[in-house]
Amino acid sequence: MLKLGLTGGIASGKSTVAAMLLGMGFAVLDADSLAHKIVEPGQAAYDEVVKAFGPDVTTGGGRIDRARLGALVFADPEKLKRLNAIVHPRVHETMIRQLQDWEHTGTHDAVFVEAALLVEANFVKDLDGLVVVWCRPEQQLERLLARGLSEEEARQRIAAQLAVADKLQQATHTIDCSGTVEQTRRQVEALVDNIRQAAGKRKP
Repeated sequence: MLKLGLTGGIASGKSTVAAMLLGMGFAVLDADSLAHKIVEPGQAAYDEVVKAFGPDVTTGGGRIDRARLGALVFADPEKLKRLNAIVHPRVHETMIRQLQDWEHTGTHDAVFVEAALLVEANFVKDLDGLVVVWCRPEQQLERLLARGLSEEEARQRIAAQLAVADKLQQATHTIDCSGTVEQTRRQVEALVDNIRQAAGKRKP
C-alpha cells in the first residue's frame, strides 16, 4: 500500500484536490480535522490547551474557540510552537494507527494523509511520497480575504507555514491549482494514473 502525503500552503487548493481523490475512490485521512477534534472537551488535548492558553480561549459552553485561539497563536510564533507541540504528537499517533488499519485490511493500493503542516510536523518520514498543491501567492491572499480574514491575519497565517518553495523541494508530485478547477482535475487524474501504475509494480 502506497502511503502518500497531501499538503500545500493555506488556501492553495489542497481540500479541492482531496475531495477529487475521495471521489476517485481513494482513502484520505484529514489530519487537520483530527487536530480540531482532539481539542474538543473531553478529548486528548483539550485540558492541556486550556492550561497552556487560559480559559479566555474557550466559549461560554467550554469549547475551545478556534478563531480566538488562532488569533492568539498566529500573532506569536512561540505560542504557535507551543500549540503544535501539544497537538502534533497526538495527531501523529492517530495517523499511524489509521495507516496500520488500512494496511491490515489490504483493500487500498494507495492512501493519502492530508494536512497543512505535514512537512513542518515531519509526518512525511512515515510516508512513501508527498503531493504538494500550490497556487500563486496573490491567489492565497485573495482566497483568505474571501474567507473573512483581515489582510494582516491572512499574511500571519501564510507566514506561519513553511514557504511553498521549500515544500515543493520535498515533493514527489506537484499540482498547480492556480488555474481552473478542470485544469486541476486533469492533473489529479494524471497523478492517479501514475500512482496506480506505481502501486501495480509493488504488488508481488
